[in-house]
Amino acid sequence: MKKFIIIAVVLGIILVIVFISNFNKAAELEEQSKKSWGNVENVLQRRYDLIPNLVETVKGYAQHEKNVFTEIAQSREKYFQAASPDEKIKASGDIERSLSRLLMLTETYPDLKANENFMRLQDELAGTENRIAVERRRYNESAEELRNYGRSFLGGFFVSIRGIDLDEYEYFKADAAAQKAPKVKF
Repeated sequence: MKKFIIIAVVLGIILVIVFISNFNKAAELEEQSKKSWGNVENVLQRRYDLIPNLVETVKGYAQHEKNVFTEIAQSREKYFQAASPDEKIKASGDIERSLSRLLMLTETYPDLKANENFMRLQDELAGTENRIAVERRRYNESAEELRNYGRSFLGGFFVSIRGIDLDEYEYFKADAAAQKAPKVKF
């Protein structure tokens, strides 16, 4: 009888440890995904902070290209109005297409290429785009880890106990339009 009690207590302790460990793992993976998404938003914000300076510099050379500037302003506004990561991902794709068109204006305005402010801003934007790519990849990796855990037998149980909605952690995918290089016609 004494052995039975000792075995029951040891099994009980093991089950409690497994429960706590998996419960905490679900929380940890969710926070990791939230942090990764926050990092994506941080570098996207950096991009959106650079855009007005870049636009103003280009405007001086290309005053009649107002539709490009309007597109950029509208895309930027859509991003800030987006409520969910999925909406922000779509708005980010719009701004990328608009920025491509803006940067292609340099081919039409050779003097713009020589402008020191434009070149510095273009370099900053290129660096920011690289940071965005890195943070998107990190976010996708953390979302994948959370989603895989949530879809496993034991993990799904703990994810549901914590109330984690895996659909909130969609992957950051390239927009279908990104498959082709943008074409700018004047």
